[in-house]
Amino acid sequence: MKNYHRLGEIQNDLRLQKVSCLALVEHYLKNIEDNKDLNAFIEVFIEEAKERAKAIDLKLKHNKAGKLAGLIFGIKDLICYQDHQVSGSSNILKGFESQITATAVQRLLDEDAIVIGRQNCDEFGMGSSNENSAHGNVRNAADHSRVPGGSSGGSAVAVQADMCQISLGTDTGGSVRQPAAFTGVIGLKPTYSRISRWGLLAYASSFDTIGIFSKSIEDNATVLAVIAGKDKLDGTSSSEPVKAFNDNPDKQTYKIAYLSEAITSDGVQEEVKSVLQRTLDTLANEGHDLQKIDFPLLDYILPAYYILTTAEASTNLSRYDGAHYGHRSIDTTNLESMYKLSRTEGFGPEVQRRIMLGTFVLSADYYDAYFTKAQKARQLIKEATEKILSEFDFIVIPTTPTTAFKLGQHQDSPLEMYMADLFTVQASVTGIPAISIPMGNDSNNLPIGIQIMSRAFDENKLFAISKSLLKEETPF
Repeated sequence: MKNYHRLGEIQNDLRLQKVSCLALVEHYLKNIEDNKDLNAFIEVFIEEAKERAKAIDLKLKHNKAGKLAGLIFGIKDLICYQDHQVSGSSNILKGFESQITATAVQRLLDEDAIVIGRQNCDEFGMGSSNENSAHGNVRNAADHSRVPGGSSGGSAVAVQADMCQISLGTDTGGSVRQPAAFTGVIGLKPTYSRISRWGLLAYASSFDTIGIFSKSIEDNATVLAVIAGKDKLDGTSSSEPVKAFNDNPDKQTYKIAYLSEAITSDGVQEEVKSVLQRTLDTLANEGHDLQKIDFPLLDYILPAYYILTTAEASTNLSRYDGAHYGHRSIDTTNLESMYKLSRTEGFGPEVQRRIMLGTFVLSADYYDAYFTKAQKARQLIKEATEKILSEFDFIVIPTTPTTAFKLGQHQDSPLEMYMADLFTVQASVTGIPAISIPMGNDSNNLPIGIQIMSRAFDENKLFAISKSLLKEETPF
């Protein structure tokens, strides 16, 4: 079976009876088995996916199928699916079955998409390489010695290696966009609140966003249109009207800003700079107005992000204490030892590091010195970014400073690992939408991603300019 680039091709073949949903599921199941060394999936819903495929084939026969019939998708192991395990790729939740289905998942199922399994990730979304999982490392299909990025590495690789058509990941500081760049697929972080967080295991609640991996802009837009919108189960979900994201707006020229640091910084790989410059040249040749800008607060974005997210993580992860559900140590002798031993045994080193850092910055002696200052910095960064976007339609920068690094390369230096998020955290701190699109490869044939950011709720413009850059000729 061919590697379908977009859902429209699949549905056309379904109409012509060249393929069936069952055949599609069996195709992806074979690819999952053939690529099991990549460790992208934690659990595959083999029989369930087949049975659902048969039911949807019957619906298609009677012209009663939903708009996403033929779409096979996977879910990151932070997103709940009722009566199925969800662990956050952590031993603290080993064997735990969810009692709810995430709104984003349910909305896809309601339109007859088929979920094929849950995907490996960094523990509780904390990591930039997918090396922090209780289920082991995920490997990049482009080079098995390289990381796929994180934290949604399994979700990105599943789309990269054609193990599903779409993946739902999560993005707190770049966890969809960074692995999308490392694996050569499309990764969208929509505006914060655009997609309901109901059924998403919390890491940092004011940052967490469900995002979408796809092979085409068209599929990304189609899925967003289905899962976006107000949800009564999530009070933080936006009431902003959901547009038809796959409507192609009238062709127009845009004002586009790009950061001078992305071109001049020694920390950015030369081949990444070259691809960025080539992308900028393409945009200029298409008649867009480009302008180089400086962002004086750039040095403050990453520290503010890590202070605030670790503080929120410290609070959110306090619920995993061995008392109510999840792992409980068998060596406990009293209540205090139960808490200490259960959390020590259940959480991995990176999660422990971030909980301790978050607890420190929230402590009475340091709250004002760190947490309060970081909140103020976040507001300044948000205001400065919004000012730029009041004058420009987009900000264009690399998604990552380098291409995918080798497994184990940064494991002994958390600071080096955190720097992989340098260009992605701005959109997360400010809540604006951002997309990573594949725009080339380096000399090792490793993918390079370019990131485009826009004003809040301007996803349709992001899709339009991305489609133009990727030369997607087929109509939305």
